Amino acid sequence: MDMQTVLIIILVGVAAGMLSGLVGVGGGIIIVPALVYFIGFSQKTAQGTSLAMIMLPVGIFGVLQYYKQGHVDFRIVGVLAIGFLAGSFFGSRIALSLPQETLKKYFAVLMILIAIKMLFFDSSGKTNSTAKQDQPVNINSSGQDAHGIKMNDG
Repeated sequence: MDMQTVLIIILVGVAAGMLSGLVGVGGGIIIVPALVYFIGFSQKTAQGTSLAMIMLPVGIFGVLQYYKQGHVDFRIVGVLAIGFLAGSFFGSRIALSLPQETLKKYFAVLMILIAIKMLFFDSSGKTNSTAKQDQPVNINSSGQDAHGIKMNDG
């Protein structure tokens, strides 16, 4: 790998890391297209490389910052992770069976649909002008949230 390629990869990583910490995105939205268009990876190799990069050690730093501010809801993390594991297993199997161009088109359409949804609607389907503000998850000294749900073991 030449020095220019290494520098491009580092810059992509910095941009993805900053955006991940800032708005919770990075791997799919930044790294996959950058690896395809700047480095010349196939769509499948870019997706596999991105998945390998976002494993647990990378996520810890971002989660820690959000947790300190009360913006991690541990009530759903485990359940969501179970679904994510199953979905990623089956999703990767399907992705590997698709032609490169089909996979690239699915990826692009998904990003466009998500962008439209986020720009114009909140999660309830209301326009963003009527959406309520995000509130932190408040945890007391015993590790319980406002509803008395235990958030951690320690």
